[in-house]
Amino acid sequence: MSGNLLYALDLFFVVFHTAWILFSLLGWIPRRTRRANLVVLLLTAASWLGLGLFFGIGYCPLTDWHWQVLRALGQRDLPRSYTQYLLIRLLGIRLDAGTVDLLTAASAAAALVVSVWLNIRTPRRPPRTA
Repeated sequence: MSGNLLYALDLFFVVFHTAWILFSLLGWIPRRTRRANLVVLLLTAASWLGLGLFFGIGYCPLTDWHWQVLRALGQRDLPRSYTQYLLIRLLGIRLDAGTVDLLTAASAAAALVVSVWLNIRTPRRPPRTA
């Protein structure tokens, strides 16, 4: 794979994965995105826990694919957590891996609880009639 394609893939994964994380954490706020947010959170939980049974708890295919791209670009010693990677790469913040894992899991769990609650509590709007 060419260097330009690898750099483009690296940028794609940073943007897409960051957007996925932000939507997971905040997508429950706008009423119109609550259902999609719940789906994204359930897919994430299925990956972390379901695929995690085979690949290790917390497994994320996006992280796995991005790590493959970064290794092809020559990067080594990548953190075990994508959240930790983003904190270092985007914000220059270095935190203990255990702390990052705890904050990631707690934030995702809180977002899931809020999303489920709002999706149950918020009544569906009747379809508009012309």
